[in-house]
Amino acid sequence: MNTFTKLLFRGVFATIFTLSLSVSAFAQEEEEETSPFSLSGSVDTYYRANLNSTNDRTNGGATAPGTSFANLPGFSLGMVNLIGAYEGEKVGMVADLVFGPRGADAVFGSPAALNIVNQLYVYWNVGEKVTLTLGNFNTFLGYEVISPTANFNYSTSYMFSYGPFSHTGLKADFDLGGGFSLAAAIMNPTDATDFNPDNTYYGGGQLGYSFDAGSAYLNTVFTDGFFQIDLTAGMDVSDAVYVGVNATSASDNFYGAAGYFQVAASDALKLGVRGEYFGDKGVGVLTTDESVFAATLSANYSVGPLTFIPEFRIDSFSEDDAVITDFSDPLDIKYANSLSSFVLAAVFTF
Repeated sequence: MNTFTKLLFRGVFATIFTLSLSVSAFAQEEEEETSPFSLSGSVDTYYRANLNSTNDRTNGGATAPGTSFANLPGFSLGMVNLIGAYEGEKVGMVADLVFGPRGADAVFGSPAALNIVNQLYVYWNVGEKVTLTLGNFNTFLGYEVISPTANFNYSTSYMFSYGPFSHTGLKADFDLGGGFSLAAAIMNPTDATDFNPDNTYYGGGQLGYSFDAGSAYLNTVFTDGFFQIDLTAGMDVSDAVYVGVNATSASDNFYGAAGYFQVAASDALKLGVRGEYFGDKGVGVLTTDESVFAATLSANYSVGPLTFIPEFRIDSFSEDDAVITDFSDPLDIKYANSLSSFVLAAVFTF
């Protein structure tokens, strides 16, 4: 084989090899685009400090708002959230795992070996208008959710913190047409996500309406001697302005209402405020028949998939001695009826 033939053979071989790699890469990319399986999630961490109270656990305990998640002092961890999902034409599943303090708080009803499972359910699209879901799913009540990626404010409301987090049971979703939807469920006791501990069951329901600019949902959970009703709504007033509301009442537990207002200053920067009134009727957050008003001002600044959330919050309580402001002298502890705090959070999504 002469030199020219060798060079020609090598050139043809290299061309075929390159084309093969290109075709393989294209096929792999096409397969990935059409694959029913996906993996997504988030990582979050934060810094929190009180502005008018102690931040030292050894000096009277580091006071924090009586709400979930963003309540540890100093530089603190949120969670790692990994969500594996299979979305077929007829059937699918979601396996949602959480690791870290935020995740452990979210699944507080599970023992240590199982407290990484936030959601674990399968579903069947029975038809175009009906879906059945079986397993452990996050609650359909309330405005806020466990994952920080879907909340504008990093700290959470009282209504979210003391309403249900998750349910385990059977849920049926119906598309009624014209933007209306209906859901009905039978479930274990609230947040008893691994099994039913006492053979008690709860009912649940949701009536929803969605339109181009927003949506509204009327939700309920009930059992013998307990009834909770919840309204959640939100809409885009314009391209830059969004408003939302949440109101709830749980028998012999609590009631409350919150308003949400957000405005986009630019593609990367958004500003928002949440105002909430919460009354304690026996859940134990505050003294029975006491109340709190909490105002939270947050900014969301996004750099690609990373969002920074600086946040100022004031919790004003109806009781005068709700907050320790000075514990330096154990014989002369000073109290106040409000707590002001600052949070700087970072949330990365993938």
